[in-house]
Amino acid sequence: MNLMKFQLNAIRELLIAMEESGRDIILKSPTGSGKTIMLTHFMSEYAKGHARTVFVWLTPGKGNLEEQSKRKMDLYIHNSSTKLLSDVMTSGFCENDFCFINWEKLTKKGNNALKGSERTNFLEWIEKAHNAGLSFKVIIDESHQNFTEKSDAIVQLFKTDKIIRCSATPIIDKSAKLIEISEADVIAEGLIKKLLVINENFPNDIEAESPTEYLLEKALKKQNELVCAFAKYESNVNPLIIVQLPNNSDLLLDTVISWFESQHISIDNGLLAVWLSARHDNLEAIEKNDGKQIAVIIKQAVATGWDCPRAHILVKLREGMDETFEIQTIGRIRRMAEAHHYGNDALDSCYLYTFDSKFTQGAQAALGKNALSAKTIFLKNEHKKFSLIKEQRTQILDTQDDAAALKSITEYLKTTYNLDDDCKQNKTRLETGAENAEKFVFSEKIERTTFSGEARIIADISNDNLNVVKFRQKLNTHTHGREFHNRVGRIGLEIGMEYASAVTILGKLFANEGKFLYKEKLLELSIKEWYAFVINNFDALRHVFRFAMSAQQEPSLELETVSEKPFFIPQSALFTFDSSSKVQTECKKNVYTGYLSSAESRSAPEKLFERFCENCSSVDWWYKNGNKGDEYFSIVYVDNSNRQKLFYPDYILSVKGEIWICETKGGFDKTGASEDIDIFSPKKCAVLQKYLKKHNLHGGFVRQDKASMELLICTGDYTDDVNSDAWKILKDVW
Repeated sequence: MNLMKFQLNAIRELLIAMEESGRDIILKSPTGSGKTIMLTHFMSEYAKGHARTVFVWLTPGKGNLEEQSKRKMDLYIHNSSTKLLSDVMTSGFCENDFCFINWEKLTKKGNNALKGSERTNFLEWIEKAHNAGLSFKVIIDESHQNFTEKSDAIVQLFKTDKIIRCSATPIIDKSAKLIEISEADVIAEGLIKKLLVINENFPNDIEAESPTEYLLEKALKKQNELVCAFAKYESNVNPLIIVQLPNNSDLLLDTVISWFESQHISIDNGLLAVWLSARHDNLEAIEKNDGKQIAVIIKQAVATGWDCPRAHILVKLREGMDETFEIQTIGRIRRMAEAHHYGNDALDSCYLYTFDSKFTQGAQAALGKNALSAKTIFLKNEHKKFSLIKEQRTQILDTQDDAAALKSITEYLKTTYNLDDDCKQNKTRLETGAENAEKFVFSEKIERTTFSGEARIIADISNDNLNVVKFRQKLNTHTHGREFHNRVGRIGLEIGMEYASAVTILGKLFANEGKFLYKEKLLELSIKEWYAFVINNFDALRHVFRFAMSAQQEPSLELETVSEKPFFIPQSALFTFDSSSKVQTECKKNVYTGYLSSAESRSAPEKLFERFCENCSSVDWWYKNGNKGDEYFSIVYVDNSNRQKLFYPDYILSVKGEIWICETKGGFDKTGASEDIDIFSPKKCAVLQKYLKKHNLHGGFVRQDKASMELLICTGDYTDDVNSDAWKILKDVW
């Protein structure tokens, strides 16, 4: 096999990095660049010059990626000693072994790949290898996928001095050696397509009966065009359409299958394939360029590691769900089927058809996500016995007062939009919007927004570079019923409310339907108008429910069914930090050894408070609490529907021997305006003060006054008035 210039350069850089002092190496390689080819050749070359070496290649759980990678090494590197986990369990590790292991088989809860005795045997094989003088080198493939503390614990067993993490979108550790292959280099060599064409030739305004059929028609038309184009080059490539369904979408699966059958593309005639976790139809030889399948239906699971170079078109469907768009899925259609460009724009491009407006966010998130370093830090001995009483929601009773919720939402809408009992005027006021409140859309049609345009590299997939496309569809209560129910459920979940309660509240407020009688009804929409109203205004209604639950009312703090448990500071923590920061000072007063001033992710108020604690002579020690999870300190409060919620105060600290509990919030700007975006701050502050009084402790809310550049603390009733006596200068209090 002849390697490309950029592949040879990457192999050379990997070999050099293996001789350097750092442990961690990151290979950032675009999908379709031949990452497996590069790594297998690299491993082979390294092993030739380094006796007693064992490479362990770890993969995530989806798609049997470890078996696929092993097969490729067997193909590329003849007579190499490759093994799977089952082989290791039989014969252990030997010199110059290349072991491909699915890490989730070792870590996933409920996974029976390794029983207790087998796990012990696995650990014993590692120990025997160490005793025999073997040195492990670890490769973590698709390192962005589900790599957890448990996965890291597996890596630590090998006691390796070198870890290579590989991904098209890796989590960047700035202290690691980064070897990055640019998309432009891969495109220049002809391995991946020159352009991603998004919603080609879509008009600015679209109106159609079925968005699914509209997209599938566009995709099949493009597939036919590509077949003709390939024929002109006497190529046997049969371009493949990938149809990606949202998860939990059996009804949509039936719709897609039926549509293809109407085009004489079916499972029975072998032209349609299905690749789902519990269903595999017509997958044989689908990866071959001349595979007969015209389309394959997938979900998220197949996105990782699947290698099918003839995949040319992606149809990303939605069903009222808000799933993250995985940029790796686009990688499935970027490879060139014959590893070269044709000089034909149609064949040298790949195509995405979707009414999902979130794919641009997914692309940008993948480019910049989690550029942080991480390490495990341990609790200092003197803090291991420290404890408090934490509150948790009771397991016996966690009810919600639907009448109270309806009242709160009604009052919030009336106050915010100046509504009354005139439904016609209310509609106008909701359409017009209000200060700091969204406008509502009124239409009998479902309205979507997506984008169209071209992107040469992933960085070009952004709202600024693409054209806005609006899609309108006549509402059908049958076909849109599932989406309506999903949206109602999601709106209810915003405040922990069940579907039945949420649909009743939305009906009483807005629907002209006999079963939804309510004397303070705000709109009188027909059933079709009501369905469209809920779907089109999904985000606005979520905000209404959430803000209504936090609106200032007489707080209900008497919680009769709160569960109390002892809280101890966790013995260890996975600490994330910015290793590129110029300041890497260890915070000596933090309860953990190795906690750095470059801790991330931290808000600006948290950073200011931590710096203050380190420099304040009155502070003995401090602990940064987590914001979710049973292992962290929590206090229970209730919203305006009497629903229990958990509040995790930011910091626990000792000041002159006394325990304080503090929460940091956005400050006051130079004009005194509030920058606190937490709508529940008044309720949280009130319940914190109640807890402190009950347990004879101290604490409050801390915010910065940007006019004086001082930190302020409120130890009583919460207020957004910076001039109130409730706010005192923190350094004067401590």
